[in-house]
Amino acid sequence: MHKRLFLHATALAICGLAATNAIAQGDTFKIGLILPMTGQQASTGRQIEAAAKLYMAQNGDTVAGKKVELIVKDDTSVPDVTKRLAQELIVNNKVNVLAGFGITPSALATAPLATQSKTPMVVMAAATSSITEASPYVVRTSFTLPQASVALADWVPKNGIKKVVTLVSDYGPGIDAEKYFKERLVFNGGLVVEALRVPLRSPDFAPFLQKVRDIKPDALFVFVPSGAGAAVMKQFLERGMDKAGIKLIGTGDLTDDDQLNDMGDGALGVVTSHHYSAAHPSPLNQKFVDAFKKANPGLRPNFMAIGGYDGMRMIYEALKTSKGQGGGDGLLAAMKGQIFESPRGPMFIDAQTRDVVQNIYLRKVEKKDGQLYNIEFDVIKDVKDPGKAK
Repeated sequence: MHKRLFLHATALAICGLAATNAIAQGDTFKIGLILPMTGQQASTGRQIEAAAKLYMAQNGDTVAGKKVELIVKDDTSVPDVTKRLAQELIVNNKVNVLAGFGITPSALATAPLATQSKTPMVVMAAATSSITEASPYVVRTSFTLPQASVALADWVPKNGIKKVVTLVSDYGPGIDAEKYFKERLVFNGGLVVEALRVPLRSPDFAPFLQKVRDIKPDALFVFVPSGAGAAVMKQFLERGMDKAGIKLIGTGDLTDDDQLNDMGDGALGVVTSHHYSAAHPSPLNQKFVDAFKKANPGLRPNFMAIGGYDGMRMIYEALKTSKGQGGGDGLLAAMKGQIFESPRGPMFIDAQTRDVVQNIYLRKVEKKDGQLYNIEFDVIKDVKDPGKAK
């Protein structure tokens, strides 16, 4: 009972804030950026923070007469921590926008607070299809796993691969990847002979990979969160699975640009599908990659960085359009339907679903200028989230 009373009081406090937020803001526009800066998903936080700061450095910190302030908080990828930080940012810091969200459970934990306080919540990383349905205030600039998985399941059977084992991290995005890859592959006449799920926390891929080696499929399809791809690649090669004729394929998290060079030549030829590669051949992307590397020596931007960069663009444009009027609802309305050229290629925010619609590229790991890159060889244009197509 006490807990319920506390939650009710918290909800009332947050609701009251929605009304006073606009008045309390004055000339400052605050963005609360909640990211995993330490722990298993630390590379996600590092990439998104770097991209957000780069966008501000390039575009100034004054928009529509308001001074933009970025408040970065480390949630260590623990959903209870994310929720507590979000609450503090709304109540104490009186932020205008919540942003970041490295993993799905963290985004889902925060969504009710966004709804209660009418605070737009820009998801720059988490990729489970259903996140945008958790609150009418969620807008996503990253991607969804169904978007990435379906494209690969269309490519696979045309390239001599019939029998596949799937290996995914056991949480929302992994289950999405498994489901949508399998559905489309089976539709195309292929076969998933085994579906394996690895714990998200402290994963040990070894026993799962041994099982795959024993099954001897044509290919292994992998989804792991950003930062875990290198471990899978290392153990895959250590077991000689490539030499046993098992092709390694997956969503782009597997050959993450952040780690790709450290994976070594064993990664050459791995085919993935994703919405962003640092090697995307557009002048805008070349400019973005150069600026990012200059601002962060030794760091190549990955797909998390692009979610952060485009998320900041969306917030800036919404503030310009709404001129800071109408509070959270005004901002939200100005985010819906935005269409722009991103370093990833053309994209827009679907006004109905508040989700990103974008190109999905098929890529192969190749060597370019002595470095490993995900080189695009095909594109499926304007892909909506298949998870919402039904």
